[in-house]
Amino acid sequence: MRYVLRGWIVALLSIAWLSSSRLAVAGEPTTFIKSTTDAVLKVLEDPRMQGPEKQKERQDRLHQLASEAFDWPEMARRSLATHWRDRTPQQQQEFVQLFRDLVERAYMNRLEEAAAQRQDIRYLDEQGDDVRAVVKVKVVTKRNQEVPFEYRVLKSNGRWRIYDVAIEGVSLINNYRSQFNRIIASSSYDELIQKMKAKGEEAFAPPQRKRQ
Repeated sequence: MRYVLRGWIVALLSIAWLSSSRLAVAGEPTTFIKSTTDAVLKVLEDPRMQGPEKQKERQDRLHQLASEAFDWPEMARRSLATHWRDRTPQQQQEFVQLFRDLVERAYMNRLEEAAAQRQDIRYLDEQGDDVRAVVKVKVVTKRNQEVPFEYRVLKSNGRWRIYDVAIEGVSLINNYRSQFNRIIASSSYDELIQKMKAKGEEAFAPPQRKRQ
């Protein structure tokens, strides 16, 4: 039976386990992804951070790491696509925060569950230039199944940040863009905002891939 990681977020979280990772390429973007991974790993495995009473502190630290690793304005703009330019600066600012909350809730809600699984992470390739790059990674599961995914990163103000993640060729941003556009086209932008406020990630989670 073939094991497939359930949805893009689980594969994204899989970078947290580097006990036997293989770093094939050591350019700046790959180094950025690895350093972020190491920081997440430190939070998850710190003995002083274990237990339910430390949950809020763990999540606060992970939120901070996410803030540093992801380019939220760029991700929000790309996910809203052509509808972005129709928004006022105030609406754009609100959307960035709602989008960030949406992704972070999905991230935090699954992180500790995923932490119980040890993965082998293989850094395969890095392509790009001084501004934009793609870091290709392969996750090898405990069942010895291989799942390819990519980190797409941009450099702004001297810092690399993630603006998209693709799992088995399926883009996080494209997934949200499709859902957001469908809601706006069938209803309105205001309806989209209400759904994002009311239901969070549950309203927009991609379908879970089934085991085959």
